[in-house]
Amino acid sequence: MLVLSSCFRGGNTAGKVLDAQDSIITAAKLLSMQRTPHYTLVTVGDPWKGGVLHRYVLVPRDSMLPDDLPEGTLVRTPISRALVYSSVHTSLMRELGALDAVRGVVDSQYFNDSTLAAGIKAGTIADCGNSMNPTVEKVIDMQPDAILLSPYQDASYGQIAKLDIPLIECADYLEYDPIGRAEWVKFYGELVGKRAEADSLFDAVVTAYNDVKKKAAGAQTRPTVVTEMVISGVWNVPGGQSYMARILNDAGGKYLWADDQNTGSLALDFNQVLAVAQDADYWFIKWTNINSLSDLQGANDLNKEMAAFKNKRVYVCDTDKTRFFDRIPFHPELLLREFAAIMHPELFTDYKNQMYHHID
Repeated sequence: MLVLSSCFRGGNTAGKVLDAQDSIITAAKLLSMQRTPHYTLVTVGDPWKGGVLHRYVLVPRDSMLPDDLPEGTLVRTPISRALVYSSVHTSLMRELGALDAVRGVVDSQYFNDSTLAAGIKAGTIADCGNSMNPTVEKVIDMQPDAILLSPYQDASYGQIAKLDIPLIECADYLEYDPIGRAEWVKFYGELVGKRAEADSLFDAVVTAYNDVKKKAAGAQTRPTVVTEMVISGVWNVPGGQSYMARILNDAGGKYLWADDQNTGSLALDFNQVLAVAQDADYWFIKWTNINSLSDLQGANDLNKEMAAFKNKRVYVCDTDKTRFFDRIPFHPELLLREFAAIMHPELFTDYKNQMYHHID
């Protein structure tokens, strides 16, 4: 196991230097992949400090190690015993036909896939405890050949980082371009030996996304949009350059904070949102247990002041029932089509909502 997971860390190449222009990645800003006949070099950018967060050298498991490997964490592919931190990535592995590569998880209560749940219950898939403090003994016992986790600023990963097991820092969630985030499927496909499937999936996503975007661009109107709602006194409004803002714009909407330059969320109070979005045509909310306008007013009586409330143009996504956060990262075309069909039903006459339901 130690041989298979040997690490070569550093920021420079020790052998052949690859030109960044050789990357097969076209939309993702934090990912670069260069394929050679003997290995694939993957570079993950640091979204906080710039430069390189992590570099991986992927070498087929049945090949001899080349003499001129560049520096980086060596990963023998395809991985077959992965410890995975997020159901987002296990859902993608299922779609790629590589779910059997998942041999351990953390925070098992959040994995709703029936196959994984059965495996966890039977003990064939290791439950390695809490993501913030995994049970190291269980991780060692399951003998993973890679650990897939989501990075955060100044992350150290504790004892897990000392096990000499490749840590795959899944920074896809930090991509704010919908197509760029979806393109990370190429990296994960390479890891699990599903290159062709990953490339095909990405190509299909791009085609579908652009088809919907082009259709929505032909709409006669661009309705104004507000999203989310006050929770514990704070209304987290997506920034103007955020993932959600970009999809709403591509869906033919006029996002009311479009001029803002933030890629994250803006923490506002109700009055700040009301001043900008009181007359918004549509209101989209991701939340559970909001099934009627009465429920929405019960959550905050001021909600009734919104024009979308008065005009009954409020749509709610129950993220638990729809598996929103598992489905959307690698399928932005689904969310795009949902918003476009709601705002421009005359262009999408045969579409039935899959995630957001109308409340009255």
